[in-house]
Amino acid sequence: MKLFSTLALPTLLSTAAFAQSVRIGNPPNGTSVHAGSNVLMEIDRPDTLTGSTEIAIIIGFQSCATMPCHAPSDGLGTILYNGGYKPEFQPGSSKPPHQNFTVTIPASAPQGPGLLGVSHVALVGAGQTVILESLGVTVNVN
Repeated sequence: MKLFSTLALPTLLSTAAFAQSVRIGNPPNGTSVHAGSNVLMEIDRPDTLTGSTEIAIIIGFQSCATMPCHAPSDGLGTILYNGGYKPEFQPGSSKPPHQNFTVTIPASAPQGPGLLGVSHVALVGAGQTVILESLGVTVNVN
């Protein structure tokens, strides 16, 4: 029985953390943006029964015009937003709980591919386990 508990605990913790994962609802991969323009980022957190306390969202931009971009977990580049995250249901919408952020693509961004990266920090479950996840969406700077 102890062996089962030892093997099951990591699975349960990773399942609880996965249940609190966020997604980028907007912009979709491959969206064209202009240097210096505003972009609406929608960060979705699917509804779940697992309790969580949202801590922060960090949004960054990397240009990939002259070299490959790093994975968002290795660095976000120029930070466009760093602050609270409070996803909510919108009345009359079928979307999951989410929050919108308007960020500005750096005016100095060269034309070519870029990456909008997101890092999400939350406390999950009764034991308040800290989760940190990173994800990104590619954009084309015109």
